[in-house]
Amino acid sequence: MDDFLLAFFSLDILREAWPILWQGLRMTLLLSLLVVPLGLVGGVVLALLSTVRHPWVAWPLMAWVDLFRALPPLVLLVFLYAGLPFAGLEVSAVGAVAIGFFLNTGAYYGEVLRAGIESVPRGQMEAARSTGLTRGQAMAFVILPQAVRNVLPDLISNTLEVVKLTSIASVVALPELLFQARQAQSVTYNATPIMAAAVIYFLLLWPVVRLLSRLENRQLVARG
Repeated sequence: MDDFLLAFFSLDILREAWPILWQGLRMTLLLSLLVVPLGLVGGVVLALLSTVRHPWVAWPLMAWVDLFRALPPLVLLVFLYAGLPFAGLEVSAVGAVAIGFFLNTGAYYGEVLRAGIESVPRGQMEAARSTGLTRGQAMAFVILPQAVRNVLPDLISNTLEVVKLTSIASVVALPELLFQARQAQSVTYNATPIMAAAVIYFLLLWPVVRLLSRLENRQLVARG
């Protein structure tokens, strides 16, 4: 038991590794504050485009969403960072992460919001237009708020996955939390930094998980 604690939960190793773990945590938080809003913006744009029934919009939109939902985000990130320079387009590490997450997570957010928009009765649009609102105003002030409320648990669940997915930023040399933990492990030859990173992720995301569970239970009660 002592050997197990020494290998995975050493306080001495934790004190030694904490500065580098703190740097990784800060990078993870900064990346999350960058990519989550970008994904939401991309999702809103795609969801609004999905309301256009013209085939010249619907078919390319469907192909776009399917492509970036099916393409592994790690492959997309490597292509943006390492592939585009061969085409004469230099992209910084942060730029590659921002673009990659905008394309990938935007497609997922878009599908969630599209389902939310479709869950709002069509009469809501007609009622909003009858009050003198334009179609854009009706969508922004009447339809979208209801759509977000209807799919809020799915949006939060997707956001949790996005935060965890920031760990792939290490492939473009952005030292996020898991990358820093692996670096500390390679120096200390001890798994404590990895376990500490896992605990940090848990403490960071557990309140959101509990909120998600409450929202899901509330929806089940409302439907029952």
